[in-house]
Amino acid sequence: MALSPDRLDRFARHIVLPEVGGVGQVALAEANVVLIGCGGIGSPALQYLAAAGVGRLTLIDDDAVDLSNLQRQTVFAEADLGRPKAQAAADWVARFDAALECKAVVGRIAADNAAELLAGADLVLDGCDNFATRLAVSDACVQLGIPLTSAAVGRFQGQVANFAGHLEGQSCYRCFVGDAFDAEDCDTCAADGVLGALVGMMGAFAAMQAIRVILAGKTELGDPQWGRLHLFEGLVPSLRTMKIAKDPDCRGCSGAA
Repeated sequence: MALSPDRLDRFARHIVLPEVGGVGQVALAEANVVLIGCGGIGSPALQYLAAAGVGRLTLIDDDAVDLSNLQRQTVFAEADLGRPKAQAAADWVARFDAALECKAVVGRIAADNAAELLAGADLVLDGCDNFATRLAVSDACVQLGIPLTSAAVGRFQGQVANFAGHLEGQSCYRCFVGDAFDAEDCDTCAADGVLGALVGMMGAFAAMQAIRVILAGKTELGDPQWGRLHLFEGLVPSLRTMKIAKDPDCRGCSGAA
């Protein structure tokens, strides 16, 4: 793929970075990313993936825009209230950069349709709000051989990691959380609250980690950091990193490599 003069101008600040360059920008333009959830994490992640020139985006969300979302879900405005989040977010992408291909899927991803919805992706970025969906997405990514960027927030804490459970010796998201409980047992933003600026930080961080995966093997920035969980504490603030080991008994990725 050759970048047109207007695309060269648009992404000039990327291209002059030796760690990205023209090769990296072309890789971003050719990438196909599926975003799970267009909410607090998904909104800023989408904005920075689109700004980076990721050529194909699929947005999956079954929720509608609510007034309480606007405190942190920056891709939406008051005019979007009541609209499906996936469609409103796709419309934002169309306004922002008409050269990008963006598909909205208004519906819930689950174990019975995850493989179909994720097929063909180069990367999945999961910013959803419940373990059942996260585990279904993780298992499908392992099955299909697709890297997964996972991001989550709660109150003043956030976490981001890249997983590649389909690769020899690499952990998956299920190795991290085990056979975790469903959303009914989870803490929620509605009950516990969450700082909007923190959500923006973690969404942007997730986009950064996703870009690392897309550029893997192509540029110096392409270090996917598989299985390294980055934990951010917003009150301090502080960032620490821990390695998630592959679970030999994990039913999501054991024997998948």
